[in-house]
Amino acid sequence: MSPETILGFDFGVKRIGVAIGNTMICEASPLKLISAIDNAARFAAIAALVAEWTPARLVVGLPLHPDGAEHEMTARCRRFANQLHGRFSLPVELVDERYSSAVITARRGELIDDRAAAIILQQYFDTH
Repeated sequence: MSPETILGFDFGVKRIGVAIGNTMICEASPLKLISAIDNAARFAAIAALVAEWTPARLVVGLPLHPDGAEHEMTARCRRFANQLHGRFSLPVELVDERYSSAVITARRGELIDDRAAAIILQQYFDTH
């Protein structure tokens, strides 16, 4: 079986972090930070990445409370994952992203969403 490229996403209202990896080396790397102001621009940026990297699947981080309960962002991320699947006809996997941003050390004001996406994608690789 040939290696497959996978894109990972850390969805946020203001920014979306994107990471890339493949099933041969199973190592995720930060790729891009999407800071588009509206949905059309966000999905145009994602479409460009999908066209460039031709991923076999997409992975989206699913935020949950520490006890596993869902909250407002959980629903938004599920909706985002459904939109990705609908627009690009690719399988989309949800990965529990609790504490993914907590393990990143960042300076005040530093944008870490692409690194958070890499941690989410790495969690996917580590469990599949």
